[in-house]
Parts: sequence; C-alpha cells; structure tokens
Amino acid sequence: MCCRSQTKKHFIDSTEIYLSKSFKSKTKDELLFLKKAVSYADSSNVDSLRRKSNIRLGLRSFSSKNTADLKLASKNLIILYNKNKDSISLAKFFHFKALENRLNIEIDSAFFYYQESKRISQEISDSLSVGMRLLSISNLQREAKDYLGSEISSIEALQYLEPKKAYKYLESVYNNLGLISFELKEKEESLKYYEESIKINSLTEESNRKETSYLYTINNIGLLYQNENLHKKAIDYFLQGLAFENIREKYPVHYALLLENLTYSQYQLGENIFTLQRYEEVLEIRKKYKVDDELSTTHLNIADYYVKTNQKSKAKFHANEAIKYAQQTHNNKRWLEALDLLSDLTTGKQSKQYLEDYIALNDSLLQQERRKKNQFAKIRYETGKKEKENEVLKTENKEKQAEITYRKQQNTISWLATGISILFLLSSISFFTSRRKRLLYEAQLQKAEAREHERKQIAKSLHDEVAGDLRLLHRKLEKSSLQEEAQKLEFIKDNVRNLSHQLSSVSFKEVPFKDQIINLISDYFAPDFIIRANGLKEINWEETNKSIKRLLYLSIRECIQNCQKYAQASKMTINFSIHKKSVLLEVNDNGIGFDTNTQKKGIGLQNLQERVDELNGTLTVESNVGEGTQIHIQIPLNA
Repeated sequence: MCCRSQTKKHFIDSTEIYLSKSFKSKTKDELLFLKKAVSYADSSNVDSLRRKSNIRLGLRSFSSKNTADLKLASKNLIILYNKNKDSISLAKFFHFKALENRLNIEIDSAFFYYQESKRISQEISDSLSVGMRLLSISNLQREAKDYLGSEISSIEALQYLEPKKAYKYLESVYNNLGLISFELKEKEESLKYYEESIKINSLTEESNRKETSYLYTINNIGLLYQNENLHKKAIDYFLQGLAFENIREKYPVHYALLLENLTYSQYQLGENIFTLQRYEEVLEIRKKYKVDDELSTTHLNIADYYVKTNQKSKAKFHANEAIKYAQQTHNNKRWLEALDLLSDLTTGKQSKQYLEDYIALNDSLLQQERRKKNQFAKIRYETGKKEKENEVLKTENKEKQAEITYRKQQNTISWLATGISILFLLSSISFFTSRRKRLLYEAQLQKAEAREHERKQIAKSLHDEVAGDLRLLHRKLEKSSLQEEAQKLEFIKDNVRNLSHQLSSVSFKEVPFKDQIINLISDYFAPDFIIRANGLKEINWEETNKSIKRLLYLSIRECIQNCQKYAQASKMTINFSIHKKSVLLEVNDNGIGFDTNTQKKGIGLQNLQERVDELNGTLTVESNVGEGTQIHIQIPLNA
C-alpha cells in the first residue's frame, strides 16, 4: 500500500478543542489585552467580570498552548472560589486543570480533573457543562481505545445536552459515536451516527461551526467507505467536501485533510498522476498552519510513494521526518508505522534495530492502553464512590435537620396555635372594618351621583325653562322699546345660562375621560396661556369610577377658570398619577399667587373642597405671593 488515509484527527473532537479553535485567529495583542482585562477586573473587584475574563483567557491559552497563562487563569479561578465559594469558578478551575494536563499529555490526570469538573457542575445543576465535560471524557476514552467507556460517556452526554438543544455539542457527540462504531467495525451503526450528526449540524446557528463540522463528517463517511475498500464511493464524499465554496482559502486545514484522503483512494484505483504533487501541497499547507500532529501522516504517505517508485533514500528521509513529528505530537500509531517502514527500507543490524524499537514501542503502548483503561475505571469508581458518600451524608444531614425541625415544631406548636387565633381575630376585625369602609365609600359615591343628578336637573331647568322664559320676556321688552330694561334682562339671562353650564354635569359614555380633558384644555389653550397635561395616558380610566372622573374634570375646569380670572398666569401644568390606591391630581401655575394665611377661599375653591370631601379625598392649596399656586387633590379609588 503506497498511501495512508488520515485517521487520527478527522473530526471536531472535544468541546474545549472547538472552543479554543474559535480563538485561534486572535492576535498576541488581543491576548495581552485580555490579560489586562483580567488585571482590571482584579483591581475593580468585579467578581463576575473576573470569572468571565479568566475563562476566556484560559480557553485562548489552551488554543495557543500557552501553559503559563492557562495556569494563571486556573489560579485566579481558585482564588475566586475561595473568596466567594463560587461553584462555577471551581468547576472551571478543574476544567482548566484538565486542559493543562492534556497539553502535557497527562491523560490520566486530565481524565480525573474532567470528572471533578463534571461532579461540581452536577451539584449546581449546570446540565450544559455536565454534557460538555462528558463529551471531553468520551473523547479521552476513545483516544485510549476504551471504546465501551467512551460509548457510555457519549450516551450519558446526550441525556444532558438534548434537553438543552445544544446542537453544536450534540453534533460532536454523534460524531464521536460514529468514530467508536467505526473502530468497532460496525459500519451501519457508524453511518447512522454520522447521518444524525449531519442532521443536527444543520440546526446549528454558528455558520463557521456548521461548515467545519460538515466537512469533518463528510470526511469521516468517506473514510468509512475507504476502510471497506469501496474507494469509488469514498471519492464521492471527498470530492463533495472539496467542492465546498472557496474551501482552500476559507478552510485550508480541512482542504488538506480531504485532499490527502482523496489522493489515497484515487491511488488505490490506479489514478497516480498527481499523487506526489498533491501530497507536497498538503505538506506545505500543514507546515504553514503548524498542523504538526498530522505532518507525520503526510511524510509517511510521501515515503510510501517513494518506496513504490524505488527511491529509497527519499523514502528514508520522509520516514525519519514522520518519526520526528510523531514523537513531538505523541502520535504513536504513525511512530509505529514509520519504524515498520524503516525496518523494511534498511538491512542488517539497522533493520533489526528498527524492528526491535517497533516491538518495544508496541508492547509499551499496549501496556499504556491497559493501564489507562484501568486508571479510568478506578477514577470512575472513586468518583462514583465519592458521590454515593456525599448522598449518604446529605441523607443523614436531612434526617438530622428533620429531627431538629420536628422538635422546634413541637416546642412552638402552642405558640403557633395562639398566634393563629390572634391572627384570625385581627383578620376578622380588619375584614369587617375594611368591608364597612368600603360600604360607606360606595354610599358616598352613590350620594355624589345623586347630587350630580340633582345638579343636572337644576341646570336643565335653568337652561330650558328659566332661560327660555327670560328670552321671551326680553323680546317683549325690545318690542315695547324698553331697551335699557331689555339689556339688563339680557345680562341676567347670560348669568342664568352660565350658572346652568356650571351646574351641568359631564358624561364619559360617548366621549372618554381622556378626550374630555383634552377637549377642555383645547377650549382654554391660547398662545399667552399654555396648558400641559402629564400622565393622562398612563392611567386606565375605564376602570375608574365615573364620580371620581367627574370630580377630576370639574376640579380641572375650576382651576383653569380661576387661573384665567385671577392668577395672571401664562403657563399651567396638570399632572395625573396613581399612588397607594389613590388617584392624584396636581395643578401648578406660574401666576401671581396669594397668601393662603390671610386670603380666604373663594366660592370656587369652597365648592371644590365640598366635592373632594364627598369622596373622602384631600385638597391642599399651596401658594405664595409672586410664586404661583399649586393645588393637590388625592381621591381614593376604593374604600
């Protein structure tokens, strides 16, 4: 076989890898700015900002493999926890410790800290974080070839992520399940999971995430068919990915991934015209973007090509390059393949040495896999044991608390009975007092309504009868040439008509209260007398008793008329508001004012006072000479 398909990093793996990728485009200046933001949050003692800034710093540091800044973020988060007992900070501290151990290839420790982060997130019911940590755990298990454990963790992650509709993480879980089935040679199951991953990916709102995940999954499906030696079908999927618009410029790393696997399948079918050129293009892209963990794969593919074309010296060079990059990135599978290839390319003692290195490394890796599986199982057992112990302690604490509560209840039951009796008595008194007040208030409203009816009848009589009779008498006097007497009678008739209008009521059935007030203001509004109303629209007047609305209307009219006659004002402000189940009316003017201590209330204010008293309201008049007048009216909305 002259080529190798890419099999190590052909999907969007753990959650933190995805999150860190979103920061890869950030410059060093931006990372420095973020560190300053962390420092600023420290000095400002804004703990929520500190936590958020340190979380972003940690993720970016993981992306750039900056362990120093990652440790700084972890340190700041544990300080936050110790200060405020902030469980979110503690969960992120354990998360970042896991990332730190991932960078150091300390898989056992990473697994432990992921478990601790998950446990804390479970305690605070942070389902999304629990699902994300389970996704990271399942990826670690799969990398360690603990496929059963990885499958269990993935399925558990679904239980937390699906209710949250966390599509960008669910897509990764199904991708991981597809990879597990791929490794277990379960083709149909693997395809089912990949198809589900594509379906969920279509629901993701983040465009870059959606596109890169789609490209990875398409590549995975192609690899599945490639593994079955169905290269024509595999090529269809690789070409489908490469046909993505501007993929080389937009996603060069994904382009290299698909191009390498396409080249492998085409070579298997005898299409080898551009094989070397394509591998060299892939090599160039990966060096440019520092995808070191995949350079060993490309060098091995090129080495195999030179073996096939009988160029052994070049083949050795690329095989040794593959070993170099495999050792740097701990890509043990490629390391083994390179040793195996070099043992074939050399002879004698050198070949034997490569073979011995291969056997030693293979045995060591098998032992490591067994040790990791056992360590993972031990950590899961210890974590489960700790969780059960915590549950037992919680149960015991609840029982003790229940016993204490029971004793307190027994000691206070007599006091409670007495208190309930007193409370019942007071409530009864309050109820009947309140009911009596309400009935009295309703009676007063009915009285006010009756008086309004009387005023309306009097106004009608004055307008229709008295004014009508005076009009007839006025005409007779005019015909009798008694002009002077006729003019006096005309004056009396006008006074009667004005009195009729003063006594007349106002109806809010046909014209709502708000519009009546606007019409009233419009009638008196003039360039030299400006009237403004505030709060009129903020009150639901339809639910307000009509007697209250009538009082407010007549009060405003009285205030406007008094202001025009006596105050010499150029501006008046009318304010409506609701406060403590009362409607408040405040009328202010900038007129000449008067001394309230020496000057008695006129007939208008006296009438206004009587109307307010009828509805259990209060009227306050504040004025000083030269400082205008303020009138405050407060009317209860109910008893």
